[in-house]
Amino acid sequence: MKLRYEYIIPYQEVDANRRLRLYTLENYLLVVAGRAADDQGFGIQYLYPQGLTWVIIRLNLEMTYMPTHGDRIVFETWVEQNNHMLSTRNFNIYKDNQLIGCASSVWAVLDLNKREIVNVFDQAPFQNCIDNDRINLPRPQRLTPITEPTCTHQHTIQYSDVDYNNHCNSCKYLEIMLDTYTPTFLTKPLSLSINYSKEAYLSDTITTAVLDTQDSVQYQQKDVKGLTCCSARIAKLKNIDC
Repeated sequence: MKLRYEYIIPYQEVDANRRLRLYTLENYLLVVAGRAADDQGFGIQYLYPQGLTWVIIRLNLEMTYMPTHGDRIVFETWVEQNNHMLSTRNFNIYKDNQLIGCASSVWAVLDLNKREIVNVFDQAPFQNCIDNDRINLPRPQRLTPITEPTCTHQHTIQYSDVDYNNHCNSCKYLEIMLDTYTPTFLTKPLSLSINYSKEAYLSDTITTAVLDTQDSVQYQQKDVKGLTCCSARIAKLKNIDC
């Protein structure tokens, strides 16, 4: 079952180029995912009383047009599959009835006390929500460790970074990346692949390493133990077929 949600981009959510910030676009996707899950009976309103919550594991996004202020954007979303411990949710993004982007995301359900992924997809609310329509996105390139970075930056997780799940908010990782190093092509057609590997908590210090290869910028964020928390790749987009 596909659901649609409409938003008008406000002035405060665009950057100096008057384009929607990439991490704000990701936030729209997360908000839409949450609204859809709640509307179908398996969102935070259902999970939180059980001590559970949704967390995003991976996002693969392609955009042919980055919205500007005043644009009326429609997000279409559906669950493609629930497979054991993971759920795949897809998105189409429209402006003036024209497809301007698409995304595929992978989610899991986290036990807030044990901080472990659990399988809940045998529960009733998850049984009748599947729409097997796939998104025609290429598989993201494998993100290899960055050994010779273009630059690095340390950031200590602060009050404004932490969300209701008591860890660094998913979009904040990308915001920190873009504050560390901003690609020159953010106003152009682009792709984003981002992987979440490990939670970061208040007062944790993460180091962002950046590798600029002209056509793409790769990021890797590690904690003080050298464990990867998040990695991402933003690339120029030559072709899109959603």
